[in-house]
Amino acid sequence: MSTAKKEYKRITTKTLVDMKKNGEKIAMLTAYDYTMGKIVDSAGIDVILVGDSASNVMAGHETTLPITLDQMIYHASSVIRAIERSLVVVDLPFGTYQSDPKEALRSAIRIMKESGAHAVKMEGGKEIKESIKRILHAGIPVMGHLGLTPQSIYKFGTYTVRAKEEAEAQKLKDDAKLLEKMGCFAVVLEKVPAKLAEEIAKEITIPVIGIGAGGGVDGQVLVMHDMLGMTHEFNPRFLRRYLDLYQEMGNAFSQYITDVKSGDFPNDEEQY
Repeated sequence: MSTAKKEYKRITTKTLVDMKKNGEKIAMLTAYDYTMGKIVDSAGIDVILVGDSASNVMAGHETTLPITLDQMIYHASSVIRAIERSLVVVDLPFGTYQSDPKEALRSAIRIMKESGAHAVKMEGGKEIKESIKRILHAGIPVMGHLGLTPQSIYKFGTYTVRAKEEAEAQKLKDDAKLLEKMGCFAVVLEKVPAKLAEEIAKEITIPVIGIGAGGGVDGQVLVMHDMLGMTHEFNPRFLRRYLDLYQEMGNAFSQYITDVKSGDFPNDEEQY
């Protein structure tokens, strides 16, 4: 059972580990720009993920693959300037860490130095352990990401639930334990069976953040645009929409157009 939320002046990687020990759930959301980052941080979110999902919701790409390191640094820099409390984690984009540990370190250093971010996130387990090791040895905190890994979408061919079969489930457990042993401070599990995710969360000491991984993990993450209802074509089972901004913003824009064309805006009090 989760305990009452404590007040933290600043969230660090150690804070998250302590939250897990104390049974306090971790709340995480994405943000990609200064204005949204400031609102989310002010609301008291624990972790902000500057996700490569910016490729989808900000740039309109079908997958996360096209976004570049320079673009990720731009988004991360914008968010960092707004932050007073939250821990900011930035995705290393596709192609910047998978094959060459030296390139992985260079990419992570650029993110940390040029954006001011607090940590990086990487998709994969054993396959990328040398890259993770090199980044960790440089003193850069790493959050892992297992299960459905969107950067590997063309390998999987589908966004369906992962690790339903015993062999893949065991690999997921092994990879989670490997990430913990190597020194990652947390791991995201995406679209895996809730029972499996809960088992992993109990078996490792670092926080497990779920997205489509049930309620038995240590925290949850959603894409901000999805939970605010700014997107409307994406409807996975795990998504809870807290607003319908797609409709509300559309209504506001329509009213503005009507007011401008009718001469109602600006009125006498709205001009100098």
